[in-house]
Amino acid sequence: MNSSGNAAGGPIHHIPVMLPEVLEALAPRGGCVYVDGTFGGGGYTKKILEYADCNVISLDRDAYAINNAKYLEKLYSPRLKLINSRFSQLESVLENINIEKVNGIVVDIGVSSMQLDDNTRGFSFQLDGPLDMRMDNERPNAYDVVNFLGEDELTNIIKILGEEKLAKMVARSIVRERSVHPIKTTFELREVVAQAIGWSYRKTDKKTIHPATRTFQAIRIFLNSELYELKRLLNISGKVLETGGRLVVVSFHSLEDRIVKEFLNHHTGINKAVSRHLPVSNLDEKNSFKYVMSKLIKTGEDEVAKNPRSRSARMRVGERTNEIFRENLDIYTNSYDYQDLLEKLR
Repeated sequence: MNSSGNAAGGPIHHIPVMLPEVLEALAPRGGCVYVDGTFGGGGYTKKILEYADCNVISLDRDAYAINNAKYLEKLYSPRLKLINSRFSQLESVLENINIEKVNGIVVDIGVSSMQLDDNTRGFSFQLDGPLDMRMDNERPNAYDVVNFLGEDELTNIIKILGEEKLAKMVARSIVRERSVHPIKTTFELREVVAQAIGWSYRKTDKKTIHPATRTFQAIRIFLNSELYELKRLLNISGKVLETGGRLVVVSFHSLEDRIVKEFLNHHTGINKAVSRHLPVSNLDEKNSFKYVMSKLIKTGEDEVAKNPRSRSARMRVGERTNEIFRENLDIYTNSYDYQDLLEKLR
């Protein structure tokens, strides 16, 4: 998957991000089992299968991505299994195919180029299309978020998940516009946001960022429960990785990277959070992960030159130790998951 911090359009092609670094971190070996949790265009999966005589279980919540790659499953049979599923369901997926442990997990968090460049999916503010933004076919969609949530709810989502300093102005503008007529398309939403806060970005933001970037990001992350899904996957990794198995996470936003950092920092012992819910005997637990390579690996200049969308990518790698893994949800700075709010729209 090739994700982008921006909702910028571009030619439809697939360039797996940080591929050499991912392969070095994952270090595939013959006879082992690996999980590609974000199959997308299959860039990681194909290279892992070529790298070693191993087995790969590839997941994607987007049915189109899986159905479009059935030829690959036949080509690499029986070493490849393609499964239409969220990576947060990995534990049950493995149980269904009678696999208890895996030797590595790689995920590339965010929206794929294929999703971004398809105007009918409604992810990009640079392509006119319906307000959708769903990574799967579950309701609600972006139209529901924009047209039915209250102003305070929209403000909170855009502020927290989009890190938009002018979130209240954006939300107020959306509510005002939809009172006249529903906001139905990406271009309509883009225009509403630009009219509300475009002046701020022209005057103060040195980066070439469109004023709608953070609002689109916030709605997409909220709608697809991206941070909630990531937290669930991280906890599952501690349960299903073999000793020596590696967790490789490529992310594109500070929100996602912070979650991965907090998870690994806690479970490697760098800064353990003391949970009021844990008995005292658990506070001295041994580290269930250790860092591999540098704590944070960023995209190289050559890759950014060839693939500008990779410029904000960063990677973190943790290796499972033989110590007992204990789940702790109190370690995260961002405790919002918005599941109740999503249910309100269903």
